[in-house]
Formats: sequence, structure tokens, C-alpha cells
Amino acid sequence: MPSEPNPRPLPEPVEPPPLRLDAALQLLQQAGCILPARDDPAWPQAVIDGLCDLSSRDALTGLVNRRQFAIALDREIDRVARAGEPALVLMADIDHFKRVNDTYGHAAGDEVLKAVARRLLECVRPMDTVARHGGEEFAIILPNCAPAFGLAVAERIRRRVEQQPVAIEGGAAVAVTISLGGAFAPQWVRSTAALWLERADQQLFRAKQEGRNRACIEEPPQSQVSAEEKNLLFSLTQFDEEPE
Repeated sequence: MPSEPNPRPLPEPVEPPPLRLDAALQLLQQAGCILPARDDPAWPQAVIDGLCDLSSRDALTGLVNRRQFAIALDREIDRVARAGEPALVLMADIDHFKRVNDTYGHAAGDEVLKAVARRLLECVRPMDTVARHGGEEFAIILPNCAPAFGLAVAERIRRRVEQQPVAIEGGAAVAVTISLGGAFAPQWVRSTAALWLERADQQLFRAKQEGRNRACIEEPPQSQVSAEEKNLLFSLTQFDEEPE
């Protein structure tokens, strides 16, 4: 009778790295987070909440970061598909940003990014999501934004940035403009983030091609639903007939 093979030894458990509380508190302090006293029962939860907030925000501008923006975008796609309410995504890009860095330095470039982020927040509602999408590009989700108001919102943002030069170290004031492109989510259709953002990016490219410092908004796509989106709609299981 063959002998049973020796059982494979279990791997040694790996201890997780210790939590660097001192480093975490330093990050919260640098971000301007105000915590209660350590002997306050609310202190541990305040530290956790502060770290969660930091993980969802861009370190330089304080806006929602790209990862959190993707979560918000998926949530809005689901809401549009279920409720049919209009929603607009705007992509905004600072014009000639490299020229700012080359002329005034990267510290000045950082000041421009922070100033533009503040201008964007000044122009939107509390329910809207403003994110730094990467580099000098920003993204905004505007739920329940009727097509009749899309261009007006984009123009308001564009003018606010154009009309307020950014003060940098040394007393200089840098004139800044942005280009914007926007697209509406197809109502009652479960689209994808990639398809929605692609539409907005196409309009942003158009704005830059037409001279920059302008906003271009795609017409509401009631008659422009792509074949891929139609497949997504009609392949949903809730439309299948119930078995008898």
C-alpha cells in the first residue's frame, strides 16, 4: 500500500506592517485637519475619518482625486439609467499650462492649479463633484443639469477663470484661461464611464482646436446612442422574460 504524501507545511503568517500613527497625524496636520484632544472619546474616529478623507482627495488642490471621481461617475451613471434625469460631465484643461511652468517655475504652476480649483468650486453647486483628473486637467459631474443650462454653466466657469488672474510669489499676476468640453449622459441608458468621458474629451479637443479659452458642449444624445450602449441596455437581465 503506497504511503500517503507528507502534507505541505503551511506558510508562516506574515505580520502586517505596524500603523505609523505619528506619520498619519503629521499628514492630517499638514492637510489642516483639526482633531479633538487625545483624551476625547471622539479622537480615534476623527483620525480615521480624516485619513479616509485624505485618501479621496488630491493633495495639492484638495479636490476629489481621480479614484474618487471614478466612483462618483459610476454612481451617476446608475442614477441616470434608473431615473432618467439629465447629467452633464465637463472636462476642463488649463490653456498653455507648460508655458506657466517654463516662465515662472513649478511653484507658480502649483499656485495656478490651486487657484483654478477654487474658481471651479465657486461656480458649482454643493451636489456637484469637482475633481483633479490629472496634471492640469479637471473634471466636473453635474447631476440633474438640464441640457438648456449646460453651456451656460460651462461659460460661467470659463469666464470666472479668465477674469481673475492668479497672484504668484514676487507680486506677478498670471493671466489664466481654460478650455472646456462637456457631454450629457444618455438618459434611461446604462452607459459606461469610458463612453461618457470620451464624448466630453472630444468636445474638449474641439474647444482647443477652435482656439482655446472656450466651451464646447455636445448636443444631448437622444439620437446619438452608440451601438455599444444599445447592447448594454438590451442585454440587461431585468428585461428578460421570467421563466414559467
